[in-house]
Amino acid sequence: MQKSLVLTDADRSALNARACREILLVLAAQAVMGLAAATIAGIFAGAAAGLSALLGAGAYLVPNALFALRLLVNVAKSARSNPFAFLFGELIKLFATALLLGLMSWLAREWLVWPAVLLGLILTLKGYLLLLSLRKLS
Repeated sequence: MQKSLVLTDADRSALNARACREILLVLAAQAVMGLAAATIAGIFAGAAAGLSALLGAGAYLVPNALFALRLLVNVAKSARSNPFAFLFGELIKLFATALLLGLMSWLAREWLVWPAVLLGLILTLKGYLLLLSLRKLS
């Protein structure tokens, strides 16, 4: 027979604090990568490309930050996690990203630089790689 793991209130509190810290670190890393993409695009391809990369980064970062806020609220309330609610939140986040990209292409079609948008989007998506590389260095 397997023994079930019993957490004390102090253990649960420490896990919740670590979860909150990790969520905020991932968001910060994604923001840094988005700003790096905008800076790189702006330096090498001009202001329109820099702004396009920033918009591409924001198309993922804004829905992701809202989803993270929802997760943080659940951690603060000590609510039980629901895998279906998490999956639904991920689907909404992806739909919102696609909607923002579509809106961006419609509103800024005259000056939008798609390679820069994709650079901003991809670097923001891979923001966790920054955290992984920093942890290997420390």
